Amino acid sequence: MCLAVPGRLISIEGDDPLTRQGRVDFGGVVKSVNLAYVPDAQEDDYVLVHVGFAITVVDPREAERVFEYLETLEQEMDESTTGGPAAR
Repeated sequence: MCLAVPGRLISIEGDDPLTRQGRVDFGGVVKSVNLAYVPDAQEDDYVLVHVGFAITVVDPREAERVFEYLETLEQEMDESTTGGPAAR
């Protein structure tokens, strides 16, 4: 199974299209990712990242939907491990 996660591009470094890097914020965790596959990406864009590579620019509303879904999953997992309502 493959997983790609959206994040907000907060800065871009380098001019070479193959080695250009971006700092991407994943809800407070900031990582450096390769931007070779998204040459048109700009600061404040949301990008979908897979194994250290931004693979596409995504719509901000869609990124927010993913963040909300992940937050819901996290809450349900927390409740299931602490015996809360989801542990039934």
